[in-house]
Amino acid sequence: MPKGKLDPASIPDDGLTTRQRRMLPITAVHTGPGKGKSTAAFGMAMRAWNQGMNVGVFQFVKSAKWKVGEEAVFKRLGQLHEDTGEGGAVEWHKMGEGWSWAKKAGSEEDHARDAADGWAEIKRRLAAETHEFYVLDEFTYPIKWGWIDIDDVAEVLRTRPGTQHVVMTGRDAHPKLIEVADLVTEMTKIKHPMDVGRKGQKGIEW
Repeated sequence: MPKGKLDPASIPDDGLTTRQRRMLPITAVHTGPGKGKSTAAFGMAMRAWNQGMNVGVFQFVKSAKWKVGEEAVFKRLGQLHEDTGEGGAVEWHKMGEGWSWAKKAGSEEDHARDAADGWAEIKRRLAAETHEFYVLDEFTYPIKWGWIDIDDVAEVLRTRPGTQHVVMTGRDAHPKLIEVADLVTEMTKIKHPMDVGRKGQKGIEW
């Protein structure tokens, strides 16, 4: 990549060295109606793993029965780390595995409680600096539905300790989530095979 692509447009007068700025935590949001929000987040997580970071993935909508390709890969990478020390540790959590949730049998109150419990667990991990890189996949939806308090999310992200990176995905990101983020990308759909009736395909959607 050309050097200019990695250089900032301007140097802030913040008293920090270049090395110190490179250690600052990043809050990222991938939103918009286009495909690729989670895929991009998992790509970033793979880079983090390669740098030896402890990675935590938390899926807020995916069913426990939905086996995405990234999950299988990251679990293998986690095992590789355990066996050889290469890369970083990996944890992957989703509906049906403890505290996470999805739209399933039960009342809206049940879903809201489970979503709040999931966020509370992430808050505990951020406070304890459990992971160095977090993917909160499809996290925008429980915020949109009012199941997780956006003001609490924004405050926790803004004040979290250490250098923990957090990447969140999902459509319709709340304006306060965008405001607290350092990096926001909107995926805009131009064309999609499903527009003409094609179904999801292995290797493309999962």
